[in-house]
Amino acid sequence: MTRLSNAFSKPHPAFVAFITAGDGDTAANLDALVAGGADVIELGMPFTDPMADGPAIQAANLRSLGAGTTTADVLQIATDFRARHPDIPLVLMGYANPMIRRGPEWFAGAAKNAGVDGVICVDIPPEEDDALGPALRAEGIAPIRLATPTTDAARLPQVLAGSEGFVYYVSVAGITGKQQAAIASIEDNVARIKQSTDLPVAVGFGVRTPQQAAEIAKVADGVVVGSAFIDLVEEFGSNAPAKLQELTAAMVAAIKDARS
Repeated sequence: MTRLSNAFSKPHPAFVAFITAGDGDTAANLDALVAGGADVIELGMPFTDPMADGPAIQAANLRSLGAGTTTADVLQIATDFRARHPDIPLVLMGYANPMIRRGPEWFAGAAKNAGVDGVICVDIPPEEDDALGPALRAEGIAPIRLATPTTDAARLPQVLAGSEGFVYYVSVAGITGKQQAAIASIEDNVARIKQSTDLPVAVGFGVRTPQQAAEIAKVADGVVVGSAFIDLVEEFGSNAPAKLQELTAAMVAAIKDARS
């Protein structure tokens, strides 16, 4: 987890950029995010029923699956990324079925071999950590947990107990990309989480503009952007990399300015 630790040890909050594997030219799109200055890459594993994701990422999942993307393809994309970018943290984000259908040990081992640093599994709650968490930890891969506005004081310790790498704070009680919570609410909840853990807290869901990223950067350890990038992949296709790099650079600049 050294790569993740390093990403959150910089003078500015980490910028976490998400795209869906198999949607467009994934290798070129990933390289563009790195060129733009992304600190952490979050790679979505396409799934038929992505319950946490809004229309943009749902559509990206369907495009990817329609193109025939498999779990093996996602792992190959990760392997190739690691060869090109040995120092950039890579997190897989997805849902339980592709991760555990062949056994959690198989998935954790394959992810380790592909150079993956962390895994976000949306639909395995903390109460069911045994389904995947121990296998990931055994391979040195961070199980990254989600906290939400409805994660109350009674449940937060259980969410944090198995978390590694960073805590992903979902800023809205809803799906990706559609709305953003008021900054005061984000600030209060990030502060509440940080009182209970030494892990960095990154904020996502509904962050689409450099201005929004800058606001969050004032109160969080990281900012996660996904749907805005997915929209560019859909709109520009093979010409998306230049647009992705441009938006990433603007996000990173805004985040750095927010703390200067």
